[in-house]
Amino acid sequence: MKLIKLTFGVTAIAFGVASAASSHHINLRQSVTIGSTQLKAGQYSVEMQGDKAVLKSGKNVVEVPATLSQNDHKYGANGIVTSGSKLLEIDLGGTTEKIVFSSEAGQSAGGGK
Repeated sequence: MKLIKLTFGVTAIAFGVASAASSHHINLRQSVTIGSTQLKAGQYSVEMQGDKAVLKSGKNVVEVPATLSQNDHKYGANGIVTSGSKLLEIDLGGTTEKIVFSSEAGQSAGGGK
């Protein structure tokens, strides 16, 4: 019985880690900024790695400080929230999660790795 509980616990943790590291895709129709970092229009894959959002487009990789927040409803599709050309959050479709960028985000962001 203990073995079954242990197996179930390890499986649940593995699924949790896998879903937290899952990649989502967004399409930026125009250039946006996060802090002082500018992202050009195009397709990006996005995933959270600890306290950073990692956005990849081809060989271009940008890491930006961000937090993963919960929403009260499930997002039907991936989406972005902007204020002018400033990227504020990315809504993760199929989940209740969103990536929120702080006002300081991007000031220490790396790009073009």
